[in-house]
Amino acid sequence: MKRILPLAILLLAAGGAAAWWYGLPEKLGWLPEARREFVLYGNVDIRQVSLGFRVSGRLSELRVDEGDVVKRDAVLAKLDAAPYEFAVRSGEANAAALRATLDKLKAGPRPTEIAQARAAYDESLADLENANLAYERARQLRPQGTISEASLDQATAAKAMATARSQSASEALKLLEEGSRVEDIAAADAQLKAAEATLASARTSLADTELRAPNDGIILSRVRENGAIVSPADTVFVLSLTEPVWVRSYVAEPDLGRIHPGMKVSVASDTAPDKPYEGTIGFISPVAEFTPKSVETPELRTDLVYRLRIVIDRPGPDLRQGMPVTVRLSEPPAAKQ
Repeated sequence: MKRILPLAILLLAAGGAAAWWYGLPEKLGWLPEARREFVLYGNVDIRQVSLGFRVSGRLSELRVDEGDVVKRDAVLAKLDAAPYEFAVRSGEANAAALRATLDKLKAGPRPTEIAQARAAYDESLADLENANLAYERARQLRPQGTISEASLDQATAAKAMATARSQSASEALKLLEEGSRVEDIAAADAQLKAAEATLASARTSLADTELRAPNDGIILSRVRENGAIVSPADTVFVLSLTEPVWVRSYVAEPDLGRIHPGMKVSVASDTAPDKPYEGTIGFISPVAEFTPKSVETPELRTDLVYRLRIVIDRPGPDLRQGMPVTVRLSEPPAAKQ
């Protein structure tokens, strides 16, 4: 019995040392929370953009190829712009004509036009006076039989026509003196605005014959070649954006309280584990989901987790789409209350 007791104590001591060596106290929660290493796993997520023209036409120039590095707003391709240039010229001419019409209505009649109308009115008054005199002579001579009844009728008709011409000339003079109607000016102004909108649309379409890079990136694929007829639904290039570079990761529900948006983390790839990148937790999903199969974690895959989006502050060229990475907290987690 005395020999068995020392042997049992020795075995217990050896077992305790082995358990301590393999992390059993930490797994069982015997160590303080601050001594645990909080590690997450995820994959690099780089956004890709399918680029195409907003207008249809024939490809006249492709300036980049697969693998080329492009800067934001760089011209990648061009369409044959001749049809759109003609549309702009036509729009400019139409707008200029309507603008001249509006200016004419606003300015009203010229003084010479008013003077001409007044002269025509004075002439009609003189004709009317002569017609009145001829009628009076005919009316006095008819009872004596000096002229025929037909001559009196002609003088009467001439007087009526002279009176009508005088009234017409008077109204024409009044119209010129009053100037343009407000309604006519408003209608001309509306027609001019419609023409200017059409011209702006034509200029936009002309500008859209150049395909520009929306951001810095790398051309992944070149889908069309020179001479191809493309429509707005066709893809010409596929661009992989240089920034932003995100990491899609997942955190288990028990650890959800240990992280928050804005927290700094370090992100390391298997290629260069000793050169981690700095990142920031930018998004925590409010909805739980099952752990996706693409995420390599030591925990059970059937556990409910919350998706994270970690933004890499200064990404490098070695980070590729879908690359698995390891995420570690850059500061120790807060102690539990």
